[in-house]
Amino acid sequence: MIYPKILLAQTVIQLCKAKNIQHIVISPGSRNAPLTIGFTNDAFFKCYSIVDERCAAFFALGIAQRLKEPTAVVCTSGSALLNYYPAVAEAFYSDIPLVVISADRPKHLIGIGDGQTINQKNVFENHILYAANLKLDLKDEKNVPEHEELPIFKNLENKFERLLGLQKDIQTHNETEINAAINLARIKNGPVHINVPFDEPLYETVDTLTVSPEIIDVTIKQEAIQDYVLQSCLEDWNTASKKMILVGMNNPNQIENKWLDELAKDDSVIVLTETTSNLHDPSFFKSIDQLIAPLSEEEKQQLSPDILVTFGSLIVSKKIKQLLRKFRPEHHWHIDNKTANDTFFCLDTHFKKSPNAFFEAFLPRVTHYVTSDYKDTWEAVKQHRLKKHKAYLETIPFSDFSVFNTVLKSIPDHYILQSGNSSAIRYTQLFKINKTIEVFCNRGTSGIDGSTSTAIGCAVANEKPTLFITGDLSFLYDSNALWNNYIPKNFRIVIVNNQGGGIFRILPGHKNTENFDTYFETNHHLTAEHLCKMYGINYESVSDENTLKSSLETFYSEEDRPKLLEIFTPKQINDEVLLNYFDFIR
Repeated sequence: MIYPKILLAQTVIQLCKAKNIQHIVISPGSRNAPLTIGFTNDAFFKCYSIVDERCAAFFALGIAQRLKEPTAVVCTSGSALLNYYPAVAEAFYSDIPLVVISADRPKHLIGIGDGQTINQKNVFENHILYAANLKLDLKDEKNVPEHEELPIFKNLENKFERLLGLQKDIQTHNETEINAAINLARIKNGPVHINVPFDEPLYETVDTLTVSPEIIDVTIKQEAIQDYVLQSCLEDWNTASKKMILVGMNNPNQIENKWLDELAKDDSVIVLTETTSNLHDPSFFKSIDQLIAPLSEEEKQQLSPDILVTFGSLIVSKKIKQLLRKFRPEHHWHIDNKTANDTFFCLDTHFKKSPNAFFEAFLPRVTHYVTSDYKDTWEAVKQHRLKKHKAYLETIPFSDFSVFNTVLKSIPDHYILQSGNSSAIRYTQLFKINKTIEVFCNRGTSGIDGSTSTAIGCAVANEKPTLFITGDLSFLYDSNALWNNYIPKNFRIVIVNNQGGGIFRILPGHKNTENFDTYFETNHHLTAEHLCKMYGINYESVSDENTLKSSLETFYSEEDRPKLLEIFTPKQINDEVLLNYFDFIR
C-alpha cells in the first residue's frame, strides 16, 4: 500500500481510520497532498473529489446528517478553508459531526507574504467544538520552533538525542489533539477543526507506515437527573391543566413509540410538531402556523400553556415563538444531551438527557392525568382549520401555494425529502406529509447557501431516493453543487421558480417598486435548463396545474440520470394567495 512519507499525515489518516471516519470529501490542492495520497490509497475510505470547498463542506454535512456519523472534509491552505465556514456554522447549530481537516503552511512561512497563506489557527473559534492545532514534524534544525531553539551541543550524539526527544513530544501532542477532536465530534455531535502544517516535499511516499499512533477512547457518562429536580417537576406536571410539548427538528425514529402513545393519552397535554420533527400521531398537532396565525390575542392567551416542554433542534415557526414569548409559560423544560436555548425567555430547567431517557425516568412517575379540556380546545381549532384549508385550495389559482400542495402529495412512500430554506420550508410546514417520508432541512443557520449540496450529500449516503424542493434563488446560489460525479440517478430536484426572493413579498415593505424589485426581491429571468444540460441532468419545466400533475406522474420513475422539474409560478399573486389563506381559515 502507498502511504505519505510525512509522519503527521500518517498520524491523521490512521486515527481517522481507527475512529471509523469512512467518508472523506477532498478538495484539490497541493498543500493537502500528503492527506490526499493517504486517504485515496486506502480502500477503507470512501473518498469524494469536489472542487468548490463551500459545496464540499455542505456535501459532507449532508452525509453526516444522514448517517449520524463524523464525516471529514479535507482542503489545502489559504482561503480554501474559509469557504467551509457556512457549513461549519450550520453543523454547529444543527449538532452535526463535521470534521474539518485543513493543510497549513509551516509556522515560519506564515505572516511573511507567502502565497495561499492565512492565519488558520482557531479560524472557526466561535462556531467549533474543538480546534486541534497540530505541530510540524522535525526534520532538521530549521524546523524547530523559535522558542525551542536547540542549544549548541558539544557533540552530534547529544544533538540527535535532543531532536528525538522533541519529535516524541510533538508526536504525543499531535496524537492527543487528533484524538480529542474526533472524540468530541462524535460525543457532542458537532464540528471540529484539525489544522495540519506540512513542509515540502509534499508528494513523497513510502510502502510501510512509520508511526503507530495511540488510539484514545472515551466513555460517555450520562448525567443522572437529580431526584429532587425530577420530583419538583412532577409536582408541577401533576397539577398543570395546560401542558405543551413542542418538538423541533428531530431525526426519524429517534423517539420510542411507547412514550408518544403515553403522551397522546393525556387530555392536558398537546404535542405540537413541525415537518422536520419526523413525528407522526393522529392526536398530535402539525402545521403550527396554520393553527396559530389566525388566532385572536384572547385565543392565544387561552391556548398558551402553563408548562412548555421542548426537545429537538431549532423551531421553524415564527408564530409559535411570538405566542410563547408574549404569553410565557410558568415553566419551560428543555430536553437535550448538549444545549438548551432560552428561545422563549422562560427556560428554567435543562434535562441533559436524550428524550427517551427523560421520558423513561419521568412518565412512569406521573401519578394521574389531570382533568382538562386543553387538548379538546386545540382539537376543535385543528378540525376547523383543516376544513377551511381544504376549502381554500379549491378557490385559489395556480401559485406557490397550490404547487406545494400538489408536489407534496405526489411524493412516493419511503422517500427522503430535503427542503430548501426560506419559502420552501415555510410552505412545506402548512401541509400534511406522508408519514413514511423522512424530512431534513438546514435549520441551524436557516441560510439558503448549501441546501442543494447538503441534499446531494444526503442522497449519496443512503439507498432511499431523495427529493429536494427548493426556490430559484437558493438553487442558483448553490449551483456548483451539481459540479460533481456522485449524484445518484434516483435524485430528484423540484425548483419553485417565482423569479426572485418571493418571501420578501410576504414581509412588510413597499412592494412593486424598482428599489424593492432590485434589492429585496432580486428579480431575474434565469432558469435551470442550461445548468442541467451542462451537468447531465434531465430537465423539464411546467407553468400550470394540469401540466404539473401530468409531469409528476412520471417524475419519480427510474431513469438513467438525475432529474429536475422547474415550476414557474406567477410572482405577482403568490404573496396575496398566502396572506389571504390565513384570513380565510380564521
